[in-house]
Amino acid sequence: MSESSIFSPCSFGPVTLRNRTIRSAAFENMCYGNKPSQDLFNYHTAVAKGGIGMTTIAYAAVNKSGVSFDGQLWMREEIIPDLKKLTDAIHAEGAKASIQIGHCGNMTHSYTCGQMPVGASGGFNLYSPTFMRALREQEIYDLVKDFGKAIHLARQAGFDAVEIHAGHGYLISQFLSPYTNKRRDQFGGSLENRMRFMKLVINEVMKAAGNDIAVIVKTNMYDGFKGGLERADCLTVAKELEKLGVHALVLTAGFVSKAPMAVMRGAMPYKTLTHYMNPWKFWWLRLGVRMFGKWIIPEVPFEEAYFLEDAKKFRAELKLPLIYVGGLISKQKMEDVLAAGFEGLQIARALVHDTDFINKLKAGEERSGCKHSNYCIGRMYTLDMKCHHCVDHLPKKLQKEIEKAEKK
Repeated sequence: MSESSIFSPCSFGPVTLRNRTIRSAAFENMCYGNKPSQDLFNYHTAVAKGGIGMTTIAYAAVNKSGVSFDGQLWMREEIIPDLKKLTDAIHAEGAKASIQIGHCGNMTHSYTCGQMPVGASGGFNLYSPTFMRALREQEIYDLVKDFGKAIHLARQAGFDAVEIHAGHGYLISQFLSPYTNKRRDQFGGSLENRMRFMKLVINEVMKAAGNDIAVIVKTNMYDGFKGGLERADCLTVAKELEKLGVHALVLTAGFVSKAPMAVMRGAMPYKTLTHYMNPWKFWWLRLGVRMFGKWIIPEVPFEEAYFLEDAKKFRAELKLPLIYVGGLISKQKMEDVLAAGFEGLQIARALVHDTDFINKLKAGEERSGCKHSNYCIGRMYTLDMKCHHCVDHLPKKLQKEIEKAEKK
């Protein structure tokens, strides 16, 4: 019997992976004090040992203003030695290392990022909730330089690839989407103008990456709500990224401040989410989720490879390598995705459930045991990301929520 196509090597720009699997940049919340921790080291080295082709450290902010969480990386010189220890350990297990680079824009608070949150436009972000102000033009150009500096730091830290986050309603996405970009200068109005910040960032990133770092961009296929980016405009964005010379795209969808479950699908663990929140620091958010969670964050049913049909439409229009993400839990569906012309496979929750998932697939298992109760998602906003089966002494109310979700 021939080996599955999942386990054949693949290349993205200058980097070649031992197989086509990539641990996607799902937020770990393991960078306490905005720097690498032993938990982050242990998790990603376990994933590398578990057979992954490349593992992605999630969502490193290019500067302090781009930090959403206390447990999120912030790229700066002082953390490079610890990141280098991590990439060395990942490489020792035969995997490649990638880091997702971005800026949260208005998805933060002053007590987290140290200033009034900034975005493409000013106003009030109900999701956070917080007031935010529009970036001044010079600040935009300074941020572009910060993206370039972050790539140079990633090289020093030993990363093989960087993934620029241009989706999900974070800063680049906030400029792209008409919902969050109400500017009247050269960075607002037409789609061409709204793409200007993205183009400046990617040009700076490509220059900094040179010929030894792969550049991957995560971009939306749609925002997921009326007034956001629709498929046709997102395809225009993707084609522009192709022209800019990036090595691959990760095709995703959804907007964390408006359509978060379009990103993840499955159950929304309201009780888990509020259980772990600090009752003093986030009393207003706990109360809001408890009272209005089902209306504010409605569930979206899970199905395997839930982005695939939309992604195929992008595959038909683009020539560069595409990496599929969204609901991959079985060998058969992964092979179906590769047969549809995608070069890479990004996986998150199955690797939170079991870091040895890839090795087990190779050994003959057919699917993950993850049943998408999304306990890990509910926990992630306050504590480190873990599957419920890795946590001792879960409260009964959370056990019941998990059991109910897994029966759906």
